[in-house]
Amino acid sequence: MADPAATDLAPRLRTLLEQLPDDAVPITYQQAAEALGLTPPRTIQRVALALETLMREDVAADRPLIAALVVSRRGDLPREGFFALAVELGRLPDDPSRHEAAYRQELARLMENR
Repeated sequence: MADPAATDLAPRLRTLLEQLPDDAVPITYQQAAEALGLTPPRTIQRVALALETLMREDVAADRPLIAALVVSRRGDLPREGFFALAVELGRLPDDPSRHEAAYRQELARLMENR
């Protein structure tokens, strides 16, 4: 069951991500939290929960995963939770060795449809 706070945050996060210029993406979880005006505690967790809500909506609507625009500051990939949920939702393959390539394809599909 989705966290009600994440459900409330999800539409704001979708709007933020949709309005970012192509040359400003991807952004980090921390940048998303700051842009949404979130204050501690649990700012990153709240962003992650809202992203999960967006992922479920996008899969249900057969859209590219807008959550692909948010990455970890420790690299240029989303956090592990993105991959776990994307596999669960049938958007990425089960094989972890294929996750990065599948993510890059999802991101390219998203950018083509912006």
